[in-house]
Amino acid sequence: MSDDRDMRRDTHRDAHRDAHRAHRLGGLLSREPSVVATGVEVLASALADQAVPVEAVDWRPPPAGTEAALEAVLGAPGHAEANARAVRRMVTARPHLVDVRPAREVLGLEPGTFLHAGPPLEWDRASGPMRGALVGAMLLEGLAETPRGAERRLERGAAVFEPCHHHAAVGPMAGVVSPSMWMLVVEDAEHGGTSYCSLNEGLGKVLRYGAYGPDVIERLAWMGEVLGPALREAVRRHGPLDLMSLIAQALQMGDELHNRNRAATSLLLRELAPALAAAEEVPRAKAAEALAFAAGNDHFFLNAGMAAAKACADAARGVPGSSLVVAMARNGTDFGIQVSGTGDRWFTGPAGVPDGLYLGGYGPDDANPDIGDSAITETAGMGGFALAAAPAIVRFVGGEVPDAVAATQRMYEITLAEHPVLQIPLLSFRGTPVGVDVARVVRTGILPVIDTGIAGREAGTGQVGAGLVEPPANVFADALHALAETA
Repeated sequence: MSDDRDMRRDTHRDAHRDAHRAHRLGGLLSREPSVVATGVEVLASALADQAVPVEAVDWRPPPAGTEAALEAVLGAPGHAEANARAVRRMVTARPHLVDVRPAREVLGLEPGTFLHAGPPLEWDRASGPMRGALVGAMLLEGLAETPRGAERRLERGAAVFEPCHHHAAVGPMAGVVSPSMWMLVVEDAEHGGTSYCSLNEGLGKVLRYGAYGPDVIERLAWMGEVLGPALREAVRRHGPLDLMSLIAQALQMGDELHNRNRAATSLLLRELAPALAAAEEVPRAKAAEALAFAAGNDHFFLNAGMAAAKACADAARGVPGSSLVVAMARNGTDFGIQVSGTGDRWFTGPAGVPDGLYLGGYGPDDANPDIGDSAITETAGMGGFALAAAPAIVRFVGGEVPDAVAATQRMYEITLAEHPVLQIPLLSFRGTPVGVDVARVVRTGILPVIDTGIAGREAGTGQVGAGLVEPPANVFADALHALAETA
């Protein structure tokens, strides 16, 4: 009997000790381990070779030399509140299309003054598509009779070049705006700002891709004589058009609002077509021409979406201490960003060539480095940040549906909020990641993903493909150091 009691006592004691040990170590010794590996790949590979389940985390330390800047920015009093204020203004903006007018009227452009995409640029550093677009603008405005004559005049400094962003405007690809071009006028009903974007020409050989042949100039002239005035009457008769409402609907219909705008274009035409048909000022034949042109161009909404995104981003400008990115833009040579807490200062690096799929016989050797203001869509939570909403285009930009989902999910790690209006069905209606944070980009090493068209390197080529591209990492580190100096 005594031996039995001693055995039971020992067994109870051992069980109690084991239970205590399991509790103390969180059950580490009593269940299968869950392994998370970060750093060099060999660690995860060694475990996988032993049939140990392992979750590999893509992580890298911040770039050398940024530690002090990160500490200064993240530790600055009021930094978190500044970012919260800036991103709140971005996601609460209410951009409305209110008018369509010539650039000379709304932007005050004088003859010989042209706007362009991206950060500041001079002719001698301009890429092929940028030069082609400027040549086309000279021909359109009657400032030269031949392409060679236009080039000679531009080489001699006969024109003034200024970034679209310096005029509250944005332009796709080369983004060249000349005085006679018509602009979409977008007003923010919440914060009071106004933004502008030119009209979309369609795809292929068009001015924004650097083409300037007679057909390009004829189309632009028709847009100035017919399309612009027709849209003006339609928009004025319709009244302010809520663009965020259209964007939110289009996102749930398969658009991501950068490379795919098919649903948004259809929604826009549904809104404006009745007003255009009822506009007595527009002859029936011209109204039909305008509708047919817009309906035959799935990217027609892109420019309105860009102006809407510009209004949202501009609402977040000028918040002291905020590390929120308010512009990402490319001029075909440089990639530049602007940050809420550093005013109008540009932080630039070399633009990269997008990785994607090419049209016809074109290939990477034919591609120009990244170009255009259209990355304003990513800045405001659309485009590449909403790729998971647009499975129909992911193969066109060089990926599969899981790649699109992964790209969007990765962007949550470098953004400050989830958009309350722009929701992705495939992610159970989670809001798109919005508000790129310079500090998070530097700290994680994750760069914003941008889906974009690819322009031909040679002037006059036009579009050669579409794909994905990332900004140069240095622009975020440079912005971080600038913020640290003011912290």
